[in-house]
Parts: sequence; structure tokens; C-alpha cells
Amino acid sequence: MDSPIIPTLLDTDLYKYTMQQSMVHRYPDAWARMEFHCRNDSPLAVSKKQLKRQCEFLGDLRLGSEELEWLLTLPFIAEDFIDYLERFRLEPGAVKIEQSQGQLSLVIEGLWSEITHFEIFLLAIISELHGHSFYGHGEQDDVIAQGQHRLDEKLDQLPDNSGFTLVDFGTRRRFSRDWHYHVVESLKHRLPDNFMGTSNLNLARTIGLQPVGTMAHEWLQSHQVLGKSLRSSQKDALKVWLEEYKGQLGIALTDTISMEAFLKDFDVELARAYQGMRHDSGDPFVWGELAIDHYRRLGIDPRTKSLVFSDKLNFDKALAIHQWFAGKINVSFGIGTYLTNDMGFKAPNIVLKLTELNGAPVAKLSDSPGKTLCRDEDYIELLKKTFGYQLSAA
Repeated sequence: MDSPIIPTLLDTDLYKYTMQQSMVHRYPDAWARMEFHCRNDSPLAVSKKQLKRQCEFLGDLRLGSEELEWLLTLPFIAEDFIDYLERFRLEPGAVKIEQSQGQLSLVIEGLWSEITHFEIFLLAIISELHGHSFYGHGEQDDVIAQGQHRLDEKLDQLPDNSGFTLVDFGTRRRFSRDWHYHVVESLKHRLPDNFMGTSNLNLARTIGLQPVGTMAHEWLQSHQVLGKSLRSSQKDALKVWLEEYKGQLGIALTDTISMEAFLKDFDVELARAYQGMRHDSGDPFVWGELAIDHYRRLGIDPRTKSLVFSDKLNFDKALAIHQWFAGKINVSFGIGTYLTNDMGFKAPNIVLKLTELNGAPVAKLSDSPGKTLCRDEDYIELLKKTFGYQLSAA
């Protein structure tokens, strides 16, 4: 494939821009390292040459005046950040790509505020290149037909007037850009009462949808270095976010260290200031009950707060969660791969995570095994000791 997969710098998730704005305002000199990891058992059908060419295309992208004007209509985007974005360019040379025995290795280094966007772009590119390999021998129509059949079954599954709401979170692991567009348009037209928007800025702008998102693990991980101390890092990250956005974008991500450790830091001041929490690992039912109990202990009515679930969801799982928490707390769902890359073959399970900041390691200790990406075992042990981390506790 020798044409650009990513057509615009807006073909990414909202939280990349909200985090970047915060980086530019508060940590413009922070130096970062990000690394790629594939959780699949077999190698991806992607070559180093293909990926390098797509990185070169990324370096040609610029935000146009209409795109910048649209970004400025978002109430949390500042004018000085738009000025920054007018000059913003991606530097393909920051991406180092290697391949050995079919396994890809990617390392990205540079100013944090400049390299952060590579995460979503590269994951979407790798996912599409991998998906394109299944087009061989005239099978493209069969792949699309299978995907359409599966999509139709899903969209027919939701009951009318169920109160169930979902958002598209499918950019990073989509089958293709075109298929992503088709899925989101289908959701908009066939599920108007259920579909609340998309994390993808380009789709939000071109289809006329609400862009949705707040922060990623990257933001909380970074404060393990940038915060006042390691122990206060989660609270520091959440407070800086509040200062930046004044109560907007108020869903807090809970599993950078674990739900148990998060709740110790999520005091009454933060719990009142944030609209709710996002689940991304561990048992969703246990996690949701922990959140409800926490709000009650703080004297907050859980029915005034929201929980967003976004961990490997399908409609059956999401509907079960929705029914379980009905009347207890507001819930919504961010659904990705199940919608944007369910084509009859196993979708790639890939991540690109922040691993160092200013030369020091950072890491995530989620509520699920196998999600940690950090080669510094001593630092992992320090994190566990500092936060009293025990996976079974969550």
C-alpha cells in the first residue's frame, strides 16, 4: 500500500489533543520515550518498509484552516494552542522501526508534546496494513461482506428505548479507515437513540458528531516523573487536569496503578470535581460496585455520577453491565475493536505506550495481568511497594 492511510492530523482520538494542549501549556520541555508491543501470538502481516513509508506520509500532514477553526469551536481548546497547532508537524525521524523474524519493534523518542500523536496514528496504520493482507487473491469483497453481516447482527441486537448509550472508541485497532467511517455512519443512522459520538476528531467533524474523550494512561503515568512525588502522582495528575480544564472533560481514568490505589487518592474534593470514572481493566462489575461504594462513603449520591466502560466490550457484555447498574449510577460505553475490526479473523491486539519520561521509567499496573509495558523490574517493584499494589485486590 503506497498511499497514505492517515489523511489528516485529525484522524485520531480527542484525548491526544487535550493531553497535547496540557503538555504544551505545562510541560513543553518534557522528553519522552514510547514503545510498541503486540500481544498477538503470531507476527503481524506488516513489513518494516510499509510502515516506514507510512511514517514518511505522516510528516507531510498539516492542519488546514478549516480544521483549526473547527477545533477552536470545542469549548476546552485554547486559542494559543491553535496558534501552536498551526506550526505543528510530525517528525518521522523520531520513529525507529526494526523487524526480526516477522516481529516489529518500534521506539519513538522526542519532546513529549510532539511525539504523543504517533501512538494512535501508528496503531491505526499497523492495524490497517495487517488487515489489508487479508485482501489477497480477490477476497476483499468476501472480507467486507463478512464484516457487514457481523455489523448488521450487532446493530439489530440493541433493544429500542433501552437507555443504553455507546461511543465509538475504534480508531487505533480498526480494520481500515474506510470501514471505520462506514461503521460510524451506520451507528449514527441506525442507532440514533443509542449512539452518542466518537473519539475520532475527523469523523466527528465530517459526519457531524460529538467528539468524546478525556485522558489516557499516558497522562497519569507521566506524573510519576512530573508530579511532586511518586506516591502523589495520581492525585497530582488529576489536579493538574482540573486546573487545565476547569471541570470540563471530567472522566477520570482509574487503572494506571489499580482501582484500589486510585480510590485511595480519589478523595472527596476530586470525586466531587470529576463527573465520573472510566473502567479499562479488571472485572467491570466488581469495579463498578467499588466505585459506587466509594461515592457513598464520601457522602456523594452515585446517581449524580457516571461510569464509562471501555475494556474489550461487545454488546452482550455491555448490555449486561448496563442492566446490572441500572438505577444505581449512570453508565455509558466506549466500544472499539468489536465494532471496527470484526471481519472474520482475529484483530491485532497492539499497544504503543509511554515507557520513559525525562530519562526515568514510567509504568502502568492495571487491574488485569499482562498489560504492563516496562522493562525496568526494579521500578515495577518500587511502584508496587509505593502503592501497596495487589492485583487480586481489584
